[in-house]
Order: sequence, then C-alpha cells, then structure tokens
Amino acid sequence: MISVVDICDMCGLDQDQIDAIAEHEHLPEVAAAALGHYLLHMHHGADRIRDMIAEDLKTALDRGDRVHAGELVMALRHLYEQHPELRELPATGGGVTPPERAGP
Repeated sequence: MISVVDICDMCGLDQDQIDAIAEHEHLPEVAAAALGHYLLHMHHGADRIRDMIAEDLKTALDRGDRVHAGELVMALRHLYEQHPELRELPATGGGVTPPERAGP
C-alpha cells in the first residue's frame, strides 16, 4: 500500500502543499498530488500552485481562521524554499509576498 510519504516523494510536494491544492480544487488528496505533480512539470506550474495557496490563505484570513492561515503560510514558505525561482515573480492570486521580501 502506498503511504502519504510515498505520494509526497513521487509528486515533489509536501503534505501541506498537497492539502492546499486539494482544498483549492476540491479534490481528494491523491488527485491533488497528481495535479500538483502535473503542474510542477508545466511552464509556470509552480506559479499556479503558489497562487492556489495564496488564494486559500486570503480566504482563511478573511474568515478569521488564523490556525489554517498559519498552515498555509508554512505551505507557501516551503514552496518558496523548494522553488526559489518563485521569489523573482510577483504573486498574482492573493498578493502574498515571499517571506524575505516582506516589509515591516
């Protein structure tokens, strides 16, 4: 039987990122992992994942769900760590700035 760790290893995303894609696209976890894997291999696909997470983050903040917003911030931070090229591009979805570019 395939474990969640196996799925993460195969698709190149961590559990929080898969969960964020699943939430954003209303997909089961395995389908979200497959979509994430597909997007990572497309031109600007990581941008789309960033935008999904940013949109979910904005929604969580709008409804006052600080706990979930914190989880999404970590998913976004990990995505920036795994894909440093995203730091050079502005986020379009939720207007979320990479952590090292955020001002006071």
